[in-house]
Amino acid sequence: MNKTPSPGATDKTQAPCTHDELIRLLKKLGITHSTVSHEPMFTVTDSKKLRATDPSGGYTKNLFLRNKKGLMWLVTCNEDRQIDLRSLAQALAAGRFSFGSVQRLVRYLGVTPGAVSPLALVNDTGSAVRFAIDVALLNHKVIHLHPLDNCHTTTLSVESLLQFIEHTGHPPVQLQFDNQGTVRRIDPDDRLEH
Repeated sequence: MNKTPSPGATDKTQAPCTHDELIRLLKKLGITHSTVSHEPMFTVTDSKKLRATDPSGGYTKNLFLRNKKGLMWLVTCNEDRQIDLRSLAQALAAGRFSFGSVQRLVRYLGVTPGAVSPLALVNDTGSAVRFAIDVALLNHKVIHLHPLDNCHTTTLSVESLLQFIEHTGHPPVQLQFDNQGTVRRIDPDDRLEH
């Protein structure tokens, strides 16, 4: 259940959570993190060129998607992941995917392109957006994410990210990708057996 202090983007009477409010929330939740400032990063290519954090850990590509019925997903995967959208939509039983508009992104996640990350789920207090994550990212000790803007990168443990996601009320769907971008949804219990 989302217990965030900011009602976020789904409550049209108040502004979405800001970078500074997010950092305070992480602290309040007892989530250890570090944040660095850098030039704006809009793409994975920018991120690689301007990287200001430790090269170890998970770096992400984040896709904000919707289907014909207007259902939305935030899909977070490894930064170099090739993705077959048809296979992804099939794995999530979503029908056919298209990219969500900038207006929809701002309305539901409170961020602009280039600043999308799972941390933006703090603004989806109505749980309108479903969340899916690449299991390869869960194998890292830490993950590097934009904290609601693309001029900062916040590093936190993968365990802390999952704690934060639980706090926002967005249970993650776990996805496994092959080298061609084909995707399958996996049961978290299956991961524990391997």
